[in-house]
This record gives sequence, structure tokens and C-alpha cells, in this order.
Amino acid sequence: MAAKSTSASSAKKSPAAPDAIALLMADHKLVKSLFKKFEGMDDGKEKAAIVNTICDELSVHAQLEEEIFYPAVREAIEDDDLMDEADIEHACAKDLIAQLRDLEPGDDHYDARVTVLGEQINHHVEEEEGNMFKQARKADLDLKALGAEMQARKAELAEPQGRLSRAA
Repeated sequence: MAAKSTSASSAKKSPAAPDAIALLMADHKLVKSLFKKFEGMDDGKEKAAIVNTICDELSVHAQLEEEIFYPAVREAIEDDDLMDEADIEHACAKDLIAQLRDLEPGDDHYDARVTVLGEQINHHVEEEEGNMFKQARKADLDLKALGAEMQARKAELAEPQGRLSRAA
């Protein structure tokens, strides 16, 4: 029976703890799909709901990167320029997110802000997936441990607000 218990817990740990890069790439894919959904929408309530979800997802994602992933990667890859750019890109995205949270569909420049945020995020994702993640994989990082830590933090961040139904 002990063998069953061990394999059962191993099976539970595997999906519960993707490596950090897989977790971040899943977030990227989700947010890209949300931006795509926003395109061509006319209904203000639907727009607001999608933008709310985009802002929530991006806020948690950025916090995970800033608290856990970026410090580990910065130390491991020693590419301060790349990491500094990522920090600035986050700051710009946070500024647009804050603006969007104060607006409603139909307000001046609402759609333009969503579009620009999407463009900035696409650029940021290309930098991460095309450069940072490759360097992180080559570095001596325990991406599984980072992934587990990030997933646990993501669950903590999602709980109080009752958002991010897919905390995993």
C-alpha cells in the first residue's frame, strides 16, 4: 500500500507543480487569447468583463515574476539589461492596468488603452519566450521548485479576491 500512496502523491505533485517556464507560458497563452477575444467586441459589459480578467491575470502574473521568477533568473543569467527591460515593461503595463481599472468601456481612449496594453504584452512575451526563458533553461535553476513556489503564491493571490478561477 505504501507504494500506491507514493505513486499517488507523485502523480498529484506532477500536475500541481509545472516548471516555472511552463506556468508562465500558460499564462501568456491565456492572456493572448483574452486580448484576441476583446478584438471586435461591441458590448460594453462583455468588454469590461474581459478587460477585468486581463487586468487580474496580468497583475498576478507580474507579481509572480517580480517576487519569485525574476530575482532567481537575474542571479542565474547575469544579464541585467534584459532583466531591467522586463522590470520597466512591467511598470508600463501596471500603469495601463491602473488606468483601465478606473475607466469603463465607452470612456475616452478605453479601447486604445486595451490595444496598447496588448501590444506591450505581446512584445514582453516575445522577449521572455525568445530570450529570457532560453537563458533560464540553460542556467543552473531548479525550474520545478520555482514552479511549485510560483503556483503556491498564485493560489494565495487568487484566493482573497475570489478571482482567477484557474489558480493552477
